Amino acid sequence: MQSGKRGVWLAVAVVALSASLGGLYGSRVQATVADNSDTQQAIRTFTKVYAVVEQNYADPLDPDRAMFQGAIPGMLRSLDPHSSFLDSRSYSLLREEQRGHYYGVGMQVAPRDGRTIVLAPFVGSPAYKAGLRPGDIIYRVDSTPTENLSTPEVADLLKGPKGTVVRVQVLREGHDQPLEFVITRDEIPRLSVDFFFQIRPRVGYIRLAGFNENTHQELRKAMDGLDADRLEGLILDLRGNPGGLLTEGVAVADMFLAKNQLIVSHRGRAQRPRSYHATGGNQGRNFPLVVLMDRFSASAAEIVAGALQDHDRALILGETSFGKGLVQTVYPLSYNTGLALTTGRYYTPSGRLIQRDFSSVSLYNYYYGNDRKNDNHDVHTTDSGRTVYGGGGITPDVELPQPEPGSFQESLLQKLIIYPWEVGIGDFAKRYVARHEEVPQNFEVDEAVLDEFRRYLDERDVRFGEPDIQENLDWLKLKIKKEIFTSAFGLDEGRRVALSGDPVVRRGVELLPQAKALVENARRVIARQQQP
Repeated sequence: MQSGKRGVWLAVAVVALSASLGGLYGSRVQATVADNSDTQQAIRTFTKVYAVVEQNYADPLDPDRAMFQGAIPGMLRSLDPHSSFLDSRSYSLLREEQRGHYYGVGMQVAPRDGRTIVLAPFVGSPAYKAGLRPGDIIYRVDSTPTENLSTPEVADLLKGPKGTVVRVQVLREGHDQPLEFVITRDEIPRLSVDFFFQIRPRVGYIRLAGFNENTHQELRKAMDGLDADRLEGLILDLRGNPGGLLTEGVAVADMFLAKNQLIVSHRGRAQRPRSYHATGGNQGRNFPLVVLMDRFSASAAEIVAGALQDHDRALILGETSFGKGLVQTVYPLSYNTGLALTTGRYYTPSGRLIQRDFSSVSLYNYYYGNDRKNDNHDVHTTDSGRTVYGGGGITPDVELPQPEPGSFQESLLQKLIIYPWEVGIGDFAKRYVARHEEVPQNFEVDEAVLDEFRRYLDERDVRFGEPDIQENLDWLKLKIKKEIFTSAFGLDEGRRVALSGDPVVRRGVELLPQAKALVENARRVIARQQQP
C-alpha cells in the first residue's frame, strides 16, 4: 500500500475510532445536534492537521508511527491510565497470556548489561531438560548473534512451532567458550498457579501469579494436591498479581465462598449493570484463609480479595493493593492490533469502588508511587459489620509492609551481587555454583560460604565492614541460599527456601487462628440477623 493511501486509511481509522469512543465514553443523555456538530468539527480539524503534517513535515511522514505511536495512544491516554492501543506484538502477547500457553523453549529471560540473560528455565521445560541455568548469557540463537538484539527480539527467536529445533549458544561463568544446546520446542504453559506446597502439616500455601483461561482449573488441581478436605489453613499469595480475566477471578472467588454469595458487580455507561455470584461454592471447605497482597496486586486479584474480605471469609495481610477497578474490554482491530478500552467500573459485594483516583496524580506516580490509601468518606461494612473503605484498592485487615532494604543491601542489589527480583540469581551465586559443581541438598550458608562472599565483595570493590555482614546476616544467608538452590535445583526449590524466611508468609501462618475466628464470628452475626 502506498504511503499516501495508507495515511488516508489511517486517518479514516482514527476518525472512526474517535466516533466509537464518543459513543462508548460520553454521557447517558441522548446526543444533541450541537454534540454531533462538535464531534464533526473535531474530526475535520484532525484530518486537516494530519494533511498539513503529511504534506509539510521536514522529513517523510511515517503514517504507522504517527497514528499507532502518536494520535491513537495520545487520545486514549487522555481518558484513563488503562485504556490503550495494542500493537501487533502487544496484542499477540496479551492473547498468549490469556490462553495460558505458547510454543518455545520455556524459560524467563531479562536484559542485563546490554545482553539477554536466562533468569530461570521452567521446571520440566525443554530448556530445563537441556541444561540451561539461571545467569547464562544468550550468545547466539541458531545463526543469529544476540549482541545487538533487544530482549523481546531474542525471546521471539526462541519461540517457534512445536517440534522444531533451535540451537542456543550461551556464555556461562567458569567456561571460556560458548556452550551450545540443541533444544526441541514444545508447548509451554503460562502457569497462573506457579507454586504450591504444604508449608506446615495440613497448612497449604498457593501462589497465584495471574488470571488466564486456565486459572481456576490450575487452582483446583493445586487444592487437590494439598488435600483440601483435610486442610487446617491456607495461605493464598496474591502479591505481585497484576490480574487478568474477570471470569477467572470470579471462578477463583467462587471456590472459597458459599453458594449464591455476591462476588463482584460492574457498571458502565454503555453496558447493563451486571453482578456475579458464586454458583458452585466452596463445597463445605471452610478452612481458615489468609490472603497476602501488596501494592502490585491489581484488578482480578483485587476482585478476589475484596469479595473474600467483604464476606469475612479471609483475613487480608500485607499492603494496600494497587487500586485498578476499571473494566477493560479488548476490541480486535485490523493488522493484528487491538484496543483495550475502559467500559465500566468494578464494585465489591459491599459496594466499594476498587479504582484509585488517577485525576490528581502524574502517570508515573499512579503506577510507581507509594501513596496507596482509600477514601475514608466511602464507608462500607462487611457481612459481620466490620468497616471497610472504597476508592483506593483493598486495604488489608493487618498491615505488614514489605521491608525496605538498608544501604548495604541496596548496594548489593544495585550491583546485582544479590539479584533484586524473585526470579534470577546474582553474580555471587552464579560464580559459587560454577566453582562448586556439586551442591548438596542439605546446603547451608555457613562461615566458609560467608568467607567466600567477603572475598568476592573485595574483588568487586564493594566497601563494607564486618558490622554490615552481621547486621544483615539472616537476610544474606536467606538470599544466598535461595539463589544457589535456584541455580542448582530449580526455581521451585529456590522459592521454597525464600518462603521459609519470608516474614509476610510467617505472619500469615500465625494469623490463621484469627482468620478462623473471623469466619466463625461472621457466621454467628449472620445467623442472628436472619432470626425472625
